[in-house]
Amino acid sequence: MKALVTGATGFIGSAVARALIAKGYEVRVTVRGGSDLSNVQGLCAEQVNADLADPDSLRRAVEGCDAVFHLAADYRLWTLDPDAMYRVNVDGTLHLIRAAVDAGVERIVYTSSVATLGLNLDRSPADEETPSSLTDMVGHYKRSKFMAEEAVGKEVEARALPVVIVNPSAPVGPRDIKPTPTGQIILDAALGRMPAYMDTGLNVAHVDDVAAGHLLALERGESGRRYILGGTDMTLREILEVVARLLGTRAPKVRLAPAVVYPIAVVNEAWARLTRKPPRVPLDGVRMAKKHMYFRSDRAIREIGYHARPAEDAIRDALDWFRSAGYLSR
Repeated sequence: MKALVTGATGFIGSAVARALIAKGYEVRVTVRGGSDLSNVQGLCAEQVNADLADPDSLRRAVEGCDAVFHLAADYRLWTLDPDAMYRVNVDGTLHLIRAAVDAGVERIVYTSSVATLGLNLDRSPADEETPSSLTDMVGHYKRSKFMAEEAVGKEVEARALPVVIVNPSAPVGPRDIKPTPTGQIILDAALGRMPAYMDTGLNVAHVDDVAAGHLLALERGESGRRYILGGTDMTLREILEVVARLLGTRAPKVRLAPAVVYPIAVVNEAWARLTRKPPRVPLDGVRMAKKHMYFRSDRAIREIGYHARPAEDAIRDALDWFRSAGYLSR
């Protein structure tokens, strides 16, 4: 079986490509001009140039494929050009899915995010049925992913498309080259750049478990259904304590209220607009931090056989990779 993976140069996408190769799939990955190809170098995978803004390139990319994993996305908490994010995350997703269906692709796994899901006010873990709406979404990334998933759902319902949706939580582990926002937290903590923390929480999952969940969704998932691919609910303080324990350092003890961090973020974003460089403390990140983003993967465990290892293993593997890649010596 031949599978196309978009976003394979990224964090989760590279893990999915590796998982497919390990299971004997013939793999094709999309790349763009100027992309960092570190995560696909040495992979036994065909590379094809494609861009989500170019439907013709997508039609060429899906040709001859039996399955498509769509992971490419614009994942940033701050951007000078929000419209570009919507063109990639919403329009580009529809371009790809339509191209895949027209090419006769048998199965499509669309990678959404837990960012599209609702949260419980009592901080209990949410699931796939927890209500959410566009007005609940904080920032352009969450809004664009919500709109994309909604658009995919409508296409599936209207045309009975063979699409399974997965919603990863906060993946952690090797090959986080950017790094992702969660990876950046771990890296900053390891480098002693986090003297304080906010009262927030995340669901932490090993990136390789999330990748395995993608394959399970392909093989066992129900079309039109979505599956949370998560791990362990952790407060930010707990994450920092694990990092400190693994490195033999001290975790920060000072907790900052959002009201203290908010003006710092305002100044950061104002400076970012002048320098055109991403702020270290984006406003959307502060707004999101007011909520504990806890989730449960019961449906994925029950219906497709998903499994997640302890979060400490994911954090350890992330630190080991950051060390081997030279990030901890910068």
